[in-house]
Amino acid sequence: MNLFSLRRSSPSLDDLVADAAFPTGHDNLSSECLMPSVERPQQVFVRGQGSWLWDSDDRAYLDFSQGGGTNSLGHSPKALADAITSQAQSLINSGFDLHNRGMLNLAERLCISTGSDQAYLLNTGSEACEAAIKLARKWGQQHRGGASRIIVASKGCHGRSLGTISASDSSSLINRFEPQLPGFSHVPFNDLPALHAAVDERTVAIMLEPIQSEAGVVPATAHYLKGVERLCRELGILLIFDEVQTGIGRCGTLLAEQSYGVRADILVLGKGLGGGLPLAALLARGKACCFDVGEISGSHHGNALMTAAGLAVLDSVQDKGFLEHIGESAQHLREGLQRLSHRYGHGELRGQGLLWGLTLSDDCADAVVKAALYEGLLLNAPQPDCLRFTPALTVTKANIDEMLLRLTRAFSRVRTAQVQCRKGIAV
Repeated sequence: MNLFSLRRSSPSLDDLVADAAFPTGHDNLSSECLMPSVERPQQVFVRGQGSWLWDSDDRAYLDFSQGGGTNSLGHSPKALADAITSQAQSLINSGFDLHNRGMLNLAERLCISTGSDQAYLLNTGSEACEAAIKLARKWGQQHRGGASRIIVASKGCHGRSLGTISASDSSSLINRFEPQLPGFSHVPFNDLPALHAAVDERTVAIMLEPIQSEAGVVPATAHYLKGVERLCRELGILLIFDEVQTGIGRCGTLLAEQSYGVRADILVLGKGLGGGLPLAALLARGKACCFDVGEISGSHHGNALMTAAGLAVLDSVQDKGFLEHIGESAQHLREGLQRLSHRYGHGELRGQGLLWGLTLSDDCADAVVKAALYEGLLLNAPQPDCLRFTPALTVTKANIDEMLLRLTRAFSRVRTAQVQCRKGIAV
């Protein structure tokens, strides 16, 4: 393994923030024709294996983002590669209006594994969240006198489609210039009195993430989630859990709701379900199963290739000892991050399983991410003062130890640059 050399001179804070890392020497590719969407580093990545990525200059990077948790089994896992290779040779997409074996098998596996009654397979978490909204409102027409308002308890984001943008916090930067549809009310997360005050006869459902990932990995308290569930049962409204970020083993259980001991009427899965391929699911239980034929569709929904990936992921996550491995890795990662936070005077560590957010002492997360890239470590910063860690569920203790070493160097680089900057201002 040609690991990335760490012997580099310390860049200034300006260099880090300007993302003056490494040029891509071999590809000579330009991003000029690519529409701008997110800020990306200059490197062009060409291959991956497990927790490692290599760029076009054959430099290795330890990936503790994994596409925001999308690559649940890491980069190019053999089980997933074999499944999609075999499936691609027989059938990729028979068409939305025809059954295929993968569609039927995955829907059944998901229902049995999660205690759900019906499943619908989609491409993305955004689509699945929007479908959950439509399903809840259909149920409201039938059983709650046409009630359609959905209360969203979040500081985060439930996707990028028009409906899910409206279900997201309109004050967040990502939604500031987006159109908002009516029919949503936003209340603070982990605040039961605010939730009680917001519910009225027009309310059809409460929608939330058990752990607010984009807000900086903020978990719900057990008291709060149990209170939300109780409120929904008492008032006869639906409870929707957005588990796009937290499902499929990410929190140490197949679903985050299981670790809290609560049960939603509608569940949304995405990201890790496809192991890196676009796959999501809408799950409904009991009275929430009310879609009729023709009310939801999509050209690629439930196609054979994507469902083969989903079955391979489920096989791995439900394999004997896999969730126990996540628990052991989670403890090792948590303890290591706590030591590092204490050493550098940073703040609270929040999360569960292999989803963690580390609050920093100031708004330097962007600089730390860039310094980490310089050290051959890929991280994510959902907030200006927070780092997020979503490694592969297959991450090893050796990977975690190497990550902590590189993160230590990144913290030191940023601190050195900040001191030099303050000295320059003082002079």
